[in-house]
Amino acid sequence: MTWLSYPSWLNAGDNAWQMTAATFVGLMSLPGLAVLYGGVMQKRWSVNSMMLTFVAFCVTLIVWCLWAFKMGFDNPIAHSGSGVFGTKGFLGTMVGEPGSVLSHVGEEGQALIPSITEGPPFHFPEASLVYFQFVFAAITPILALGSVLGRVNMKAWIPYVALWITFVYAVNAFLLWGGGYFAAHGALDYSGGYVIHLSAGVSGFVFAAVLGPRLQRDREVDAPNNLLLVAVGAGLLWLGWNGFNGGDSYYAGADASAAVINTNLCTAVAMMTWIAWDYIFRDKPSLIGAVNGMITGLVGITPAAGFVNGWGAIAIGVADATLVWMAIRYLSKAPMFRHVDDTLGVIYTHGIAGLAGGLMVGLLADPAVVEYIGVGGAANLPGKSGLILGGGWTLLRWQAEAGAWVIAYTAVVTFIILKLVGLVIPLRVNDEELEIGDHAIHGNEVYPSDVPTLGTSGGGWQPSSAPAGA
Repeated sequence: MTWLSYPSWLNAGDNAWQMTAATFVGLMSLPGLAVLYGGVMQKRWSVNSMMLTFVAFCVTLIVWCLWAFKMGFDNPIAHSGSGVFGTKGFLGTMVGEPGSVLSHVGEEGQALIPSITEGPPFHFPEASLVYFQFVFAAITPILALGSVLGRVNMKAWIPYVALWITFVYAVNAFLLWGGGYFAAHGALDYSGGYVIHLSAGVSGFVFAAVLGPRLQRDREVDAPNNLLLVAVGAGLLWLGWNGFNGGDSYYAGADASAAVINTNLCTAVAMMTWIAWDYIFRDKPSLIGAVNGMITGLVGITPAAGFVNGWGAIAIGVADATLVWMAIRYLSKAPMFRHVDDTLGVIYTHGIAGLAGGLMVGLLADPAVVEYIGVGGAANLPGKSGLILGGGWTLLRWQAEAGAWVIAYTAVVTFIILKLVGLVIPLRVNDEELEIGDHAIHGNEVYPSDVPTLGTSGGGWQPSSAPAGA
């Protein structure tokens, strides 16, 4: 028997980059967002915030491998664009049947995985695609979690994540990425400005509205417990985004490089624009504000990273940071926003930023950007040039319609899921747990009050009390 390390259809470079990029994205959730949430929340909610992040990651992986990946990316008619959801096979094959994710059938001997987007087929196994798309799915509810930190019941969070990935994320992913209605009509979302960030902002806002506000004292004294952790988490997000946007060309080629440099350029511009607005209106730029500016730039470039040139990336950075900064300052005073306690302002930094970035694709998409290996120039974006570059209104129209769909569908289905889960499990932790926080919910604290004390002999420290069973 002859053993082949690399089948003829597999490109080792593409496969290695795809798995590496996916790991970068995974690091954005664990530990990136876990550390950021643990640092930005008050210390009595730090452990709970990190636990909820880990739980969402685990639940999404299980759901993704069992059925959600098939719903979003392996539909038998996913490439036809028929109807909104297709006419058959939306749930894909059952677990363990030939062709299911867990059977791994087709990983060897199948020359090429059909591309889920316009362009040549992939040159890596389906397992790499499943893993890559999973980390995108996982980070979406984790981002939305930022809206409801400090009062959500983890027992309700578990089924909510499973249902939300199934009935919201997988549907939006299919429609925009898996060959569904909006993809078939030319809407563009390079790495998830709509599928991930807009839907996270909307679902988080709806969740916060249904759940009700935090305790008044938590809202009045909303001080981070550890700014160092906030900075570490933010840094992991920024550099992890190189995989987030750099991996979505599905090739270790020219477009991956363009997406990475666009991502970093836009983020730097957005962060400095935010700091400039802070200087103009507040005199003192804050670390939390700068991190918000950074996130706004990362989110804004996400739907456009491989479709715009460097000037477009700069324009998105300035526009998105300005729009979100002004929204937090002024729109947050409007009744609809003022009465909803969105803990970390996800509706602004992800919802509004993602929508604005998606719409700017309709203005700035450049047909000269290299999208696929061996395919350059205008052939990349036939009929998909942005309005400013002479492409007309067609692309902007479909960007607007896709954004409107994601907002409406995500809001309605998220509300339904919450009401269904709430019939069985309380969505909100009880009043006693709200008062106490981590110790009441998990039995431990991020900074235990019963700290080790210095010993009187031996020059070392001794615990204040012996552990049980010692």
